[in-house]
Amino acid sequence: MESLLTAYARSLGIRVAGESDGAPLLQIDFSSDVEGRPGAFHGGATAGLLETAGYAALRQRLRELGRDAALKPINITVEYLSAGLPQTSNARARIVRLGRRNANLVVEAWQSDTEKLIAMATMNVLIVDEE
Repeated sequence: MESLLTAYARSLGIRVAGESDGAPLLQIDFSSDVEGRPGAFHGGATAGLLETAGYAALRQRLRELGRDAALKPINITVEYLSAGLPQTSNARARIVRLGRRNANLVVEAWQSDTEKLIAMATMNVLIVDEE
């Protein structure tokens, strides 16, 4: 499952912690590397976690379908809902629509309670099949 992560994601400390609702569950621990204002996650690290969770879920699904494809962002919108505290953050994506050439996803990030989101994202991704 670690093959679902990019070098950038690994450099941030993002890891695949298992599966949740059939999608990869990603986690990142709080550290000075991802700290924004004192005692809070940097917004860029949170966005990186959301984007990585979206791509990981889409890559996993495409592999299940036997498709080897490059993924290119069309649009990613992040909504920050509350500050990320100095603790582990989690993220999981749901594929809303998977077509032949594009996919639409919703990604959620939380910390200790899945009902209290710290951020969410909608992603539109271009799928370019390898030949």
